[in-house]
Amino acid sequence: MAPTAHLRYAEIMRDVEELINDHIVHQKKGTQGHSKLKLLVPSVGVFFTPILLEKAFYFQDEERRISSRRFVAPSFNDIRLILNTAQIMGVVAQGGRPDLITFDGDVTLYNDGDSLTSDNPVIPRLLRLLAQGTKVAIITAAGYTDAEKYYGRLFGLLEAIKTAIDKHELDNPTLLVMGGESNYLFAFDISAKHLLRWIPRKIWILNEMKTWTEANIQALLDVAETALRECVKNLRLSADILRKERAVGIIPSSGSNTRRFTREQLEETVLVTQQIVEISNVGKILPFCAFNGGNDVFVDIGDKSWGVLACQSYLGGIQGSKTIHVGDQFLSAGANDFKARSACTTAWIANPSETVRLLDELALHSAETSLEEYRRFSLPALPGNWRFRTQEGTIQAP
Repeated sequence: MAPTAHLRYAEIMRDVEELINDHIVHQKKGTQGHSKLKLLVPSVGVFFTPILLEKAFYFQDEERRISSRRFVAPSFNDIRLILNTAQIMGVVAQGGRPDLITFDGDVTLYNDGDSLTSDNPVIPRLLRLLAQGTKVAIITAAGYTDAEKYYGRLFGLLEAIKTAIDKHELDNPTLLVMGGESNYLFAFDISAKHLLRWIPRKIWILNEMKTWTEANIQALLDVAETALRECVKNLRLSADILRKERAVGIIPSSGSNTRRFTREQLEETVLVTQQIVEISNVGKILPFCAFNGGNDVFVDIGDKSWGVLACQSYLGGIQGSKTIHVGDQFLSAGANDFKARSACTTAWIANPSETVRLLDELALHSAETSLEEYRRFSLPALPGNWRFRTQEGTIQAP
């Protein structure tokens, strides 16, 4: 039964992969509207690389034993992880490793509301990326205007980079922090007080962003604030309004009896606010992002697609096919990581542990990582029917 299921699932993945390849061919010709996939899924977006679904299924089936299950069908999480693997394989197939990897903060690098402490297992993986020359950016909704607050959230990584430089293990690594989705840019600087240097907006903003006038920004935030106040009133939320330079949102009231907002309250607030802003005059000309932050709702000027594009441009024009954005918000209301899909390839994780696993997979499939490095980071066992290219040649697992 398991071999039959294995072959059937692989056939399905191969069929979908062929549909995607056909769409990519049309995409290159500018006729993507005529692809078979576009006819089946009218909302399908841009593909930056091939998506190697069949090979990814073989890998994940060995990991998760999908085809060996008798009563539990392939799940949403199975498909999500297969797609992540397929996307990584697609990026690697284009040239060995990505030039830039961007990450969300909460729930992606660390648990919601926590900080990136020195014992976080993602740190050695990030150091490995930096040592290989891959540029790293953290694109977060947290909209701080000073480096000290970002240091408070990221100190474990920042101090680890500093230590690695002092030990000559890293040479001129590139780490960016983009705050407020696409509004504040900082770069790692070992000589800066908090190891981050503020980059003036005029240096890195895209030409399209120069049309975002202050008058329009404040007008959009006014509309969003009015909508949020209506939601607080109608849903009887115990919430305070927090207005920032380029964002406005609701947070739990400071009283000791304040309860967490329910998911339904948060998502209703996001959807109502998003609709009201979208139909406003200023919402039609200025990009914004309304999102559920776990126990708050915020509306930011711009979104993560602009954040990714700005980082790519600032770093010399890195292509979407050589960029991976890793985040957790691709499904919930206002999912702000989903916006990055229009700027680069993406990987959808559910928790920080999955981010660690994803980076280990990237090392496993990368042509520039040695077998010694695989073992050093305790990577998952190689599937018996798989081969990997490394500096040492092709490795066939026993």
